[in-house]
Amino acid sequence: MFKKILIANRGEIALRIIRACKELGIKTVVIHSQVDRDTFSTRNADESVCVGAGPASESYLNMANIVSAAEISGADAIHPGYGFLAENSHFAEVCETCNITFIGPSKKAILSMGDKARAREIMDKEGVPIVPGSKKIINKVEKAAKIAKKIGYPVILKAAAGGGGKGMRILENEEKLKKVFTAAQNEAKAAFGKSGIYIEKYIKNPRHIEFQIIADKEGNVLYFPERECSIQRKHQKLIEESPSPVVNMKLRKRMGKAALRVAKSIGYTTVGTVEFLLDGQDNFYFMEMNTRIQVEHPISEEVTGIDLVKEQIRLAAGEEIRQKKIDCLGHAIECRINAEDFTKDFMPSNGRITTFNLPGGPGIRVDTAIHAGYEIPAYYDSMIAKVIAHGKDRSEAIARMKRALEEFEIGGLETTLDFHREVIDNPNFIKGKFNTHFIQDEMGL
Repeated sequence: MFKKILIANRGEIALRIIRACKELGIKTVVIHSQVDRDTFSTRNADESVCVGAGPASESYLNMANIVSAAEISGADAIHPGYGFLAENSHFAEVCETCNITFIGPSKKAILSMGDKARAREIMDKEGVPIVPGSKKIINKVEKAAKIAKKIGYPVILKAAAGGGGKGMRILENEEKLKKVFTAAQNEAKAAFGKSGIYIEKYIKNPRHIEFQIIADKEGNVLYFPERECSIQRKHQKLIEESPSPVVNMKLRKRMGKAALRVAKSIGYTTVGTVEFLLDGQDNFYFMEMNTRIQVEHPISEEVTGIDLVKEQIRLAAGEEIRQKKIDCLGHAIECRINAEDFTKDFMPSNGRITTFNLPGGPGIRVDTAIHAGYEIPAYYDSMIAKVIAHGKDRSEAIARMKRALEEFEIGGLETTLDFHREVIDNPNFIKGKFNTHFIQDEMGL
């Protein structure tokens, strides 16, 4: 097992990893930018190292400074969390070159799944269902128009090198395709450093279903009960739950086995997530694989009793999977609380938190690194907390989430608390009748 882990991240995920390390008896060193010098994570880690100025490009994305911090502090492993360098194959390679364990999959696995066009090609060969579309990266609009005509409109453009909605465009006709193709390339280039685009048939009104997997170095792989991630805005997840209200045991088994084929096809290790689109006829299609811990991992922990971050660390250290199967224990829902004004197109809201009262009681968990008096920096993601409710079934999980959202108080800036209260109260959400267009169709946002 590792003696000391450097945490190359910030906020709630950095604190989450510190807590897992403490329970495993592992020393921690957390990096921070100049604006994050005094935070819960820097206070709770055994050591902290400043790696640069506020902008992420000068700190949390500064590979040289991060690796130097690991070497100077004597860390024998680096945990990247999610975002920043978590899915950067070059960073994984640099860690390996410096004899520092990267707590994640191999460079090869990251490369295989990091390029979405390449991932589609691999899945097609493995017999995993994929959405009809281009098999390789498209660099010219004429080629894109030809493929779109063949598979039929509507189509969706996607950045080959990343996700999170960057570079995505839903198109109804060729005229629109030609108008936005270059803009989509430029957006992909700005977000991921690569302008590669691929094209798929757009599946109308799908659900977004994903499977958490864990894999050891002996080739053993297990899948967790699925996570329903359809409540999203511009391809950004806002509410997740496990299990999905529409996935039965038969469908779960089919999709779970497909997720295992994905992982085994690339020799995957540690933790990861295989994401699918599900249509109204129970047809599912591989969308992408995230080669890291997910923001929404707590709901999988709540319904299985398995600490995913500790499992990730153990697996990276070479330990084998301990359990033979994974059971589903009740139902869990997660709401991502962002510092945004949802009435103004989810505009980011920065400033100092004046009031901060956490919810509690049976079945409630809050993952956060903020507090009263905390100043929200303008440099990073707007998520400031995650509220997780667990119950014996979906009805109890919803009731507990409603109670938690009513108790939660954050003053001094705009947040999405009221947005989540509206969603949880929505009759169609309560009935489980929703898809990825829920926010637009039900709330007009």
